[in-house]
Amino acid sequence: MAQKRVKLDWESFSCSICLDLLKDPVTTPCGHSYCMNCIKAHWDGEDGKQIYSCPQCRETFPLRPVLMKNTMLANLVEEMMKTEELQASPADHCYAGAEDVACDVCTGRKLKALKSCLVCLVSYCDQHLQPHYELPIFKKHNLVEPSKNLQENLCSLHDEVMKIFCRTDQQCICSLCSVDEHKGHDTVSAASERIEKQKELEGSQQNIQQRIQDREKDVKLLQQEVEAINHSADKVVEDSKKIITELIRLMEKRSSDVEQQVRFHQESEVSRVKELQEKLEQEITELKREDAEMKKLSHTEDHIQFLHNYSSLSPLSESTSSINIRPLSYFEDVTAAVSEVRDKLQDLLTETWANISQAVTEVDVLLSQPKPKTRADFLKYSREITLDPNTAHTQLILSEGNRKATLVGQQQRYSSHPDRFTKEFQVLSRESLAGRCYWEVEWRGEVIYVAVSYKNVTRAGSSNACRFGWNEKSLALRCDNNSYKFLYNKVKTHVPGPVSSRVGVYLDHRAGTLSFYRVSDTMTLLHRVQTTFTQPLYAGLLLHSSSFGDTAELCKFK
Repeated sequence: MAQKRVKLDWESFSCSICLDLLKDPVTTPCGHSYCMNCIKAHWDGEDGKQIYSCPQCRETFPLRPVLMKNTMLANLVEEMMKTEELQASPADHCYAGAEDVACDVCTGRKLKALKSCLVCLVSYCDQHLQPHYELPIFKKHNLVEPSKNLQENLCSLHDEVMKIFCRTDQQCICSLCSVDEHKGHDTVSAASERIEKQKELEGSQQNIQQRIQDREKDVKLLQQEVEAINHSADKVVEDSKKIITELIRLMEKRSSDVEQQVRFHQESEVSRVKELQEKLEQEITELKREDAEMKKLSHTEDHIQFLHNYSSLSPLSESTSSINIRPLSYFEDVTAAVSEVRDKLQDLLTETWANISQAVTEVDVLLSQPKPKTRADFLKYSREITLDPNTAHTQLILSEGNRKATLVGQQQRYSSHPDRFTKEFQVLSRESLAGRCYWEVEWRGEVIYVAVSYKNVTRAGSSNACRFGWNEKSLALRCDNNSYKFLYNKVKTHVPGPVSSRVGVYLDHRAGTLSFYRVSDTMTLLHRVQTTFTQPLYAGLLLHSSSFGDTAELCKFK
């Protein structure tokens, strides 16, 4: 009874035109109520007939009635919408909205479909579905969740329900198709194919679920990595500040020590000079006194008195030796020594800063980045590399901003340095290489070696100990006019491929790969090494001993 009352209330306050709750309700002279916009639109369509009617009772009006808002009815609708009874009524009636599947049997305002029948190809609401539950004739019908796509189950050619699946053409067909267009094809019932596809689907679902679990684990792992990176970065910054602060304090202490020593020697030397100055001033006073006595004696007119007084004169004191003053250098040597320390520290900081900067940039948590393929890809990792004059053999001339090495017959006047190669005509880069790096070498001549090496490679002694590629601390590609050879720890490997005057080198330090490329219009891989690098690497060049005038240059990228 309560449900009937709700239905009556809902219908009593519904517009018979739009079948929705009354909005701005108005009442016609015959007593029926409509939404103001609905009845106006209805009468607008009757303007040409010069007669106006009520949509419900069909009573006519010779003149278009003037409508006023029914305030009492509007208030009543508004109040009832606030009650749970009226709020629940749309759900009870289950009217179909734009996104819902509507019952195909309902007339007027349609209710939501509860099921769709794949045999009837009709969707039913709860009321119209009852025969499918009650009558035996419908018991074999297949009821599914409401679907708007029931017409897709009909064959477009024969207008018959498709119950067969053609595996040959991978499509659903009807029984007529199986004896016509698809005759002789591999066909099964749609139900059988569904079982097979269901198994595949379950396998795919399991795969997806496993991938979801794997990705969730990866997400947690990455979150842990984020926390670890943040913690590590914070600790490094804190530790670096402490270390640099200690260095600053040490420099300040050394500055204070130098100042104290200079001031101590300043006071000592000034005191010694003043002491000698006082002695000289005393000597000057005594000499002036004696000079006055002699002047007085020289003016004595009495000869006897003169001789008597002359004999009583004190003998002259021994003269102080002349003062030799050194050139005004004094503490300039200290300044020179401090300047030398400054220059050495600047060089050291320049070199070590490159290592520090490289150590920061080589932090790379994710290694799954694609390998470069085109030259443009490689140039993303290009490095501007220069040669270190302190490592160059004395018969190598460096030019082009220390990027080019030329082999000459005369020894150059290089200063002695422990990093200098003395046996082989080779040179190392100033910059260390780590992370992902790419550089190119342009060469001219008979034979050159394009190499990478640890910094602690031997600089003197036998050729095998220090020559690039002939020890375990360096790897090299030997290039001549006819062929390539790769060398490591005395082992030679022939490298096929056309010779080019430009060689590209790609290093992925963390991944442990070193690749040499022939650079022309395209990048041609010559040789790749997979290993483990335990130290930062340096680029190296070696020129053949009998090829004076040969050059090798580290290319500069724009």
